[in-house]
Amino acid sequence: MSALGTLAAGVTGGIWKIIAVVLLAALLVVGAWTGGSWYLAARDRDAARVELAAERSANAELRGAIQAQNAAVEAAGNAKLLAEARGQVAQQQAAAAGRRFDAALAKVAGVRATTCDEAMPAVNVILESVR
Repeated sequence: MSALGTLAAGVTGGIWKIIAVVLLAALLVVGAWTGGSWYLAARDRDAARVELAAERSANAELRGAIQAQNAAVEAAGNAKLLAEARGQVAQQQAAAAGRRFDAALAKVAGVRATTCDEAMPAVNVILESVR
C-alpha cells in the first residue's frame, strides 16, 4: 500500500496542479486556434460578400447592356422590314412607270422628225403619257 499511499499523497500534494496547468495550456491553445479559425472564416465571408456585390453589379450592367443591344437589334429588324416594304413599293412604282413609258414609246414608234417643230408633238405625247 505504499504505492497507493504515495499516489494519494501526490494527488493531494502537487501533481494535480501540474495536470491542471497542462490542461489549462491545452485549453488555451484550442481556444486560440478556434478563435483564429473563426476570425479567418469571418474575414473570408466578408471578402466573399464584397466579391458577390461586385459580381452582382457587373451582372446588372451586363444585363442592361444586353437589353440595350437586343432593343437595337429589334429596332434594326423593324427598320429592315420597313425598308423592304418601301423597296417593294418603289419597285412596283418603277414597273408601272416603265409600262407607261413603254406605252408612250409604242404610241410614237413610227414618228420621224428632222426638226424640233416636227419632234415636239411626239415629245408632248411621251411627256403626257409618262406623267
